Amino acid sequence: MEHTVTLLMSQFVTHDVKRLIVSRPEGFAFVPGEGVELAIDRPGLSDRGRPFTPTSLAADRVLEFTIKAYPDHPDSVTRALHALEPGAGLRMSDPFGTIRYRGPGTFIAGGAGITPFLAILRELARTGSLDGHALIYSNKTPADIICEKELRHLLGARCLLTCTQGAAPGHGHRRVDRAFLQESIADFGQHFYVCGPPAFTEAVNGALRALGAAPDSLVFEA
Repeated sequence: MEHTVTLLMSQFVTHDVKRLIVSRPEGFAFVPGEGVELAIDRPGLSDRGRPFTPTSLAADRVLEFTIKAYPDHPDSVTRALHALEPGAGLRMSDPFGTIRYRGPGTFIAGGAGITPFLAILRELARTGSLDGHALIYSNKTPADIICEKELRHLLGARCLLTCTQGAAPGHGHRRVDRAFLQESIADFGQHFYVCGPPAFTEAVNGALRALGAAPDSLVFEA
């Protein structure tokens, strides 16, 4: 089923990430972690849908999307989304995807892969259920970290931020590889939620399995 929604607000979260607030269709429901396909309701763009994850609470009266623009991509849909003004129309699909909460564990994200976890972590915070959860979040530089203050507030010392191309106080300066995971995680019998670029997800899942994580404990977009 396709829905038509209206952009209500757009603001920067980082230098290349915006939060877009859109109207919520009547009866629309999603499970935190699920995604939808969004397309701009204009000639030449309405058939160019791309997957994005609502980052709002499941019960909010509006929908929030946290979207990173990739200006180097030719004819970038994300760049066009960033350029929209309030009042613009969007087409939105019903929700889909395999990422959803299954129980306490560690969230491991790369770049914009944090977005499905924002919805889950915010829902856990709303219900006072964040104990027993941790986050490992990798970016290129500290300036690329999405919602850093919120994530640190939610998880405290259980929020591990690492950067591959830039160092700063309070941030690691390493890649998330097998050695990093072995040093950072004490229990490989828990759930692991993994999201990021395909190569990141594949490498992290492989390292987790090699360290003893059961394949059915890995939650990621198949």
